[in-house]
Amino acid sequence: MIRRTRQELALWFGLADLAATALAWVCSYWLRFSSGWFPSNACAQPEAILYWQSLPAIVLMAALAYYFAGMYEVHRLWRFREELLAVGRGVVLMALAVMAASFAQRHHYESRLAMALFVALTAGSIVGSRRLMWWALHRLRSHGINQSHALIVGGGRLARRTAATLRAVPWTGIQPVGYVEDEPWRRISDLPVLGSIAQLPELVQRHHIEHVFVALPLNRYADARRVFALLGQTTVDIQLMADIPEFASLAFHTTHLHGMTIISLRENPHYGLNVVIKRAMDIILSLVAIILLAPLMAIIALLIKLTSPGPVLYRQERCGLNGRPFQMLKFRTMHVDAEKDGPQMTRPNDPRRTRLGALLRATNLDELPQLFNVLKGDMSLVGPRPERPVFVQQFQKTIPNYMARHAVKAGMTGWAQVNGWRGNSSLRRRVQFDLYYITHWNPLFDLRILVLTVWRMLFGKQKNAY
Repeated sequence: MIRRTRQELALWFGLADLAATALAWVCSYWLRFSSGWFPSNACAQPEAILYWQSLPAIVLMAALAYYFAGMYEVHRLWRFREELLAVGRGVVLMALAVMAASFAQRHHYESRLAMALFVALTAGSIVGSRRLMWWALHRLRSHGINQSHALIVGGGRLARRTAATLRAVPWTGIQPVGYVEDEPWRRISDLPVLGSIAQLPELVQRHHIEHVFVALPLNRYADARRVFALLGQTTVDIQLMADIPEFASLAFHTTHLHGMTIISLRENPHYGLNVVIKRAMDIILSLVAIILLAPLMAIIALLIKLTSPGPVLYRQERCGLNGRPFQMLKFRTMHVDAEKDGPQMTRPNDPRRTRLGALLRATNLDELPQLFNVLKGDMSLVGPRPERPVFVQQFQKTIPNYMARHAVKAGMTGWAQVNGWRGNSSLRRRVQFDLYYITHWNPLFDLRILVLTVWRMLFGKQKNAY
């Protein structure tokens, strides 16, 4: 059942979308034929009255297209990405309908440029007006207007975290009223325990509840089923909070297979065309970097040779894609006998460093030879930093989900590194950032990380770089 508030919000969005579409239709004519910004043959210029006569049909097709594209399935937890996809589908469907109708009627006033302007103006104006309306609504909700009440089923860590999250996002307008818990021995201080699960229907009525968040641990799955059964005759929204803290950085996806619902806890976006795109980026950008930085690398190699006995390059076995070992290249920054006592993690003011090596490590210039690892295919420009096999064997036993980092190629830089999680820092936080990168990867994300890496090398202090 759709609540009255949702119906009103969807109505306002619909009116604003259709007004934006009508305005875009008129403006596209003015920009194409009357503004003088685009060359136009006066003999082929259609009369403005034809555009005005077509306007009702345009608005009708837009209304149908927007509805079937799901642009009005709005709710308090709707994300901008979901809205953007819905608007994109709606505008494309509307544009196809307009072009098909125009072709069928053989109108003599078609203009591909005018149509392109119309589509661009429609998409931009709808997204802009919706952002403005959401901003106003979020401001009102943050000040206590347009609120809805919620119950949280559970009383443990996940339930308390759910309550804290709802309080941290007042723009949703969802106020947690209290907990519902069958285990009375639990002591919860932030919100009251209003009753047991068996009392849920009564509590929903008494406190005018619109949302129920089921925040129970996995070992209480039977209680979650009771909640759904008890609320089956109500109209409240029910959200199930996932009790999987190790996967906090991953994106969950739901799909249906032959009548069964499947929840994907880990999906690697590096497959199919994405692999080709990422590999092409690695080859092109690493080649450009090698050509541009060749003089600098030659100078560094000469300085290493002049200031410290031993080889210029240091080869070290690291674990890459699927945990397979490879030889990673670096400029040598330590004395030749640095690991005579066995493998060690670097530490602040490490006495094993050479004087030049301390500078190279602080500026990350010692990593430049890894461009050849990227060109060869052992590494990528962006990805989780590779670790030595001896440390991987230790970490996979103590750090939850550590081996998931090896689902992609190791990188010269990564999301964890640009956020300061490198060197002798928290491994758990580093893994969380690496898993976030893996599941949210896209080419623009890679470019963003590369820009941040260069920026912080040139202008920022490198945290934990020693």
